[in-house]
Amino acid sequence: MRVFKFGGASVNSIERIQHAAAIIREYSAEERLVIIISAMGKTTNALEKVAEAFYAGKKEEALELFGVIKNQHITTAKYLLVKQYNACYAQLNDFFTEVEWLLHDKPVRDYAYYYDQIVCIGELFSTTIVSFYLQEVDINNTWLDVRDIIRTDNNFRNANIQWTETETRVKQAVEDVDNIVLTQGFIGCTDDNESTTLGREGSDYTAAVFANILGAENLTIWKDVEGVMNADPKEFPEAQLLQTLSFNEVIEMAYYGAQVIHPKTIKPLQNKGIPLLVKCFLDTSLPGTVISSQRVKNLPPIMVVKQHQALIHLRTHDFSFVGEQPMSQLYQVFGQLNITPNLVQSGAISLQICLDNNSDKIEQLATAVSNTFDVQVEKDLTLLTIRHYTPQQAEERTADKNIVLVQKTKETTQVLYYN
Repeated sequence: MRVFKFGGASVNSIERIQHAAAIIREYSAEERLVIIISAMGKTTNALEKVAEAFYAGKKEEALELFGVIKNQHITTAKYLLVKQYNACYAQLNDFFTEVEWLLHDKPVRDYAYYYDQIVCIGELFSTTIVSFYLQEVDINNTWLDVRDIIRTDNNFRNANIQWTETETRVKQAVEDVDNIVLTQGFIGCTDDNESTTLGREGSDYTAAVFANILGAENLTIWKDVEGVMNADPKEFPEAQLLQTLSFNEVIEMAYYGAQVIHPKTIKPLQNKGIPLLVKCFLDTSLPGTVISSQRVKNLPPIMVVKQHQALIHLRTHDFSFVGEQPMSQLYQVFGQLNITPNLVQSGAISLQICLDNNSDKIEQLATAVSNTFDVQVEKDLTLLTIRHYTPQQAEERTADKNIVLVQKTKETTQVLYYN
């Protein structure tokens, strides 16, 4: 058993869907496959605009925006399908009706609920079309609605999986299927049959959940890049492919802001020692990156740049020490406001906290801690993180920068500077 995950960029055109089918055909001859597919291209963004218009009371605008999305998927199905078109359209039409029925209503619940009911449909569209295309080219597969399988709580937009029930449902759904299983990422369902979404990188996470429960040999995430790089090639032209990485290293990279695999995807794989392969969708002959439990030595410097940063200076009102109680209160505020600091540096009577420059969050933070701290803010900063650095590399990268703050450990250096 292997689990494949195809992202939205891998199914965003007729040619790419055909290419995905060729990859699936190549591997399905030898192994059982469970395939998780995201919404096509920018469909999720487009559906978000539908949800926003609906919630703002602009019913006609919401229906019009949704009509554009409908027609795009119908056109894709028409170009791909001949024998299977009518059956595909019938299934798509059920999903069209599901959303349009909601859009004719008036919002009476909070935005997150409607977001999930509308946005979840993108994955159902894409997997329906891909499933029928595979049948069209004689690749037998069984399409499953993942909302019947992944059971979650009702924390809409960032739902938590109920593992015990989900494990039972995954095994029941997959064990009797003797061909390819094709289903959706990113979405789930509550006990009340209300659709939910799993938050950032939800499709990768879904694939990891299936791999964990089924004890898969590995999970392959197909991307339109060569693999995991040691830096963003747009920022660092000399960036190089990392062919092997450990789970812990990837979690560290993600923590510092690298656009790699989300830690919540890693955890289900790490728990069972299931390797993760990041492979190039456009050139399957490339080695890609293997991420596993095995520790990797002698890694090159891994560089992450985060633009649009703000530095919050917190100083106690009465110049008393920043002790256990103020720190405890501060981290409680971080939790309440859903703030993740990118860097924290403490002194005797002051704290410096680097955050993404989100004005609303910064204002909320300043208000929440104003009883304990005086607050000052510096903006227009950039944060450079280098893991596995040498002093020379750090100096070279920041030689011409107006540096505000530096923090170092044995493995990692972080430098905050003005743009």
